[in-house]
Amino acid sequence: MAGVAVHGQAVRSQRRSLLGSFPTSWLFLLPTIVFFLGWQLYPIVRVAWMSFTDYHFLRTDEPVHWIGFQNYQDAVADPLVREGLLRAAAFTALFLPGMIFIPMVLAVLVDRITHQKVATFYRLVLLIPSMIPGPLIFVLWKWLYDLYIGPINWLLVDVLGVYTVQNQPQWLGSSMTVFPAITLMEWWWGLGYHTMFFLAGLATIPKDLYDAARVDGANEWRLFWNVTFHRLRPIILVLVVLRFGTAMAVIDEYLIMGGFNRDRPTYTWTVYMWELGFKLGDWNQAYAAAVGWVGAIAMLVVVGGLFWVFRSRD
Repeated sequence: MAGVAVHGQAVRSQRRSLLGSFPTSWLFLLPTIVFFLGWQLYPIVRVAWMSFTDYHFLRTDEPVHWIGFQNYQDAVADPLVREGLLRAAAFTALFLPGMIFIPMVLAVLVDRITHQKVATFYRLVLLIPSMIPGPLIFVLWKWLYDLYIGPINWLLVDVLGVYTVQNQPQWLGSSMTVFPAITLMEWWWGLGYHTMFFLAGLATIPKDLYDAARVDGANEWRLFWNVTFHRLRPIILVLVVLRFGTAMAVIDEYLIMGGFNRDRPTYTWTVYMWELGFKLGDWNQAYAAAVGWVGAIAMLVVVGGLFWVFRSRD
């Protein structure tokens, strides 16, 4: 009985200690809470409210009216929204496999380097592109793809002679090549960042699994598929979800390399939303908000499917 009483007293003392430090803990969390409420939660709530109204940014002298789901009905029926989502999906389907499997294979190769200094050098070189700011990346690659002064066409026409001046590829001017051109840029930009993800995942795989599989006669392909790939499934899930979201919502690259030409593949639902909200007419930001939510809901549905596909089967 005495032991139980002592234990109960210790638990009560611990509770009092935790309650006494509770206000102090919240002080440390306060900057994060303020940032989350002011820069994350409030814009989401504001845009959600706006999508159910007839709000126009430049109509400051007119009252805002609640119109319910009218904006959403118009957005679902809008051919530019549907076509924009299909274009974004086409880019995502081209972008996502390479953004996952190329870094994965590269990480497996780098992980097998036994010389520590050489392995560190490769890691540093791979991380260089991810350290460059986005706008600089876009301007750099736009120059590389330039029809007249770009190094890529100079190499293909003047050095290798694969093309002539008359039939040289217009990387950003042709509907057939603009998505592959942007995809290649994105792969290069994110290669090192995603490789580090997979290297971290490879470091958690026990080496005994590989030794046991080799003893059982497994070749390199079976090692990769049954051990490496299986153990990297959580990493793949995180990267697939993150890169799917960024690929479907790409806008900076399209604005810099494609502009507002509605006939181009780069005119996706995000560009349409930006044009509605900040460029056309009196800035119909209520309808632009509804377009954004339609795209976000479509993405969330696909993300739910991705979580089911990559769910743990252990």
